[in-house]
Amino acid sequence: MLPNPVGALSAELSYILLLFGLFVLPRFLQRYRIPSAITSLGLGASLGMGFGLFLHDPTVELLATFGIVSLFLFAGLDAEVDELRREARILVEHLLIRLVLLGGVASAVAWILGLGPRPAVLVALALLTPSAGFILESLDRLAVSERERFWIRSKAVASELVALGVLFVTLQSTSAVTLGVSALVLVGMIVLLPVLFEAFARRIVPHAPKSEFAFLVMLVVVCAYTTRELGVYYLVGAFVVGMAAQEFRERLPAFASEKMLDAVESFASLFVPFYFLHAGLPLRREDFGLDALATGGVFLVTALPLRLAVTAWHRRIRLGETVAAGVRVGTSLLPTLVFTLVLAQILRERLAVPGAVFGGLIVYAIVNTMIPAFVLKLPPPEFEEPHAHELPPSDAAAVGYAAAADPRGGPSEGS
Repeated sequence: MLPNPVGALSAELSYILLLFGLFVLPRFLQRYRIPSAITSLGLGASLGMGFGLFLHDPTVELLATFGIVSLFLFAGLDAEVDELRREARILVEHLLIRLVLLGGVASAVAWILGLGPRPAVLVALALLTPSAGFILESLDRLAVSERERFWIRSKAVASELVALGVLFVTLQSTSAVTLGVSALVLVGMIVLLPVLFEAFARRIVPHAPKSEFAFLVMLVVVCAYTTRELGVYYLVGAFVVGMAAQEFRERLPAFASEKMLDAVESFASLFVPFYFLHAGLPLRREDFGLDALATGGVFLVTALPLRLAVTAWHRRIRLGETVAAGVRVGTSLLPTLVFTLVLAQILRERLAVPGAVFGGLIVYAIVNTMIPAFVLKLPPPEFEEPHAHELPPSDAAAVGYAAAADPRGGPSEGS
């Protein structure tokens, strides 16, 4: 029975109002550059804290699972392996820098907050890991050039891939036996996936055309629940299936085609709001007390400038870009919303971190997710620079930034 403390609404009407709130209110607030994910998270917090509605509701939990699974499937599918290989040297450098940064931040967190090694590593991951699925899904709404878009996509996917590996080892490191068994199961799943794709292509597709999407969704749910049972949440299984489908594209191109990506993105857009709603439901007022707000503020003023500076510095040295160009790429990679929400939940439920740390991570995720929409904002739809199409992509994007910053439509002061 749906929790309804006021007793005034039927379960059916409550769900109808919920759907209206999830699919209408976020779209309305996007005109003010508030990401729909933040609106859905806030709606969940309001329903949970204010009315006690939909707490532990099995329907919402199921739809939320579809949301998080589809988001990480999309990230895995959008991982262009050939592109990653072409720029492998720079991406490897980026990942090595990330690992060093992760070790340094984890050590600082353990020392300052008095946490053990495992929770300290998870907090560092929550602070540093861009949420690839969320970033890729919102990339078209940011004023970035095609070259910048490539680097944003590549770095987000590569960073998340390494972060998932670190997450897996950290959560399973309670004993050598646990880590070994879990690693064997994960490796077995990775080895088995190409066999399943091959069998599907040979045995099923000739007799059931256009069944690729249904098979992919079924497979990703099974693998996601498998990694969930291993104790590393749904993320790893969903991402691995997406990467496996991407690698199988030569044998069955439909698995990694633009049409499949569009289908998965549409599927995700339908269910992802339920994930953010579900993530907001268990939030409590005390999660946003003064100590949590102060902790979140410390995270913001230390982690965000550090991440921007490292990205801009690396791109300046290796690619000869201007600092402004590096900062644009770094700003696009700031959102950590999904990864931080998942890790914050694990930290509270399984590792019992202080409430101030949990609340601080939520504050940090909300703020860093909103930054790109305001900093890398698109020009008004009716604006079109007369000769923008004649400019190189990076210069054309710069014109858009200047125009968006200046309401008169011309270059802003000091540009």
